[in-house]
Amino acid sequence: MGHTASNNEDLLKRVKRIAGQVQAIERSLESGHDCAKTLHLVAATRGAINGLMDEIIEDHAREHVAHPALSDEARAKGLEELLEAIRRYSK
Repeated sequence: MGHTASNNEDLLKRVKRIAGQVQAIERSLESGHDCAKTLHLVAATRGAINGLMDEIIEDHAREHVAHPALSDEARAKGLEELLEAIRRYSK
């Protein structure tokens, strides 16, 4: 998605934080921490991933579905891409 280039640095920072959270889950499992702590780490990571997904969905909707300069064909394609991503994400 070319439109993410404008905030690519911010998105990459978010992804790196998420990677750190996943590593914390791994360390927690390896260390045998209690399951409540590990569940808390998993929930926080899921929240971070949800936030990232929300931001990318919003960017896609604005640039590939709602942008006034789009042709009807491009708008339909952008909508189908968005719906497919939402379907996969919601499974």
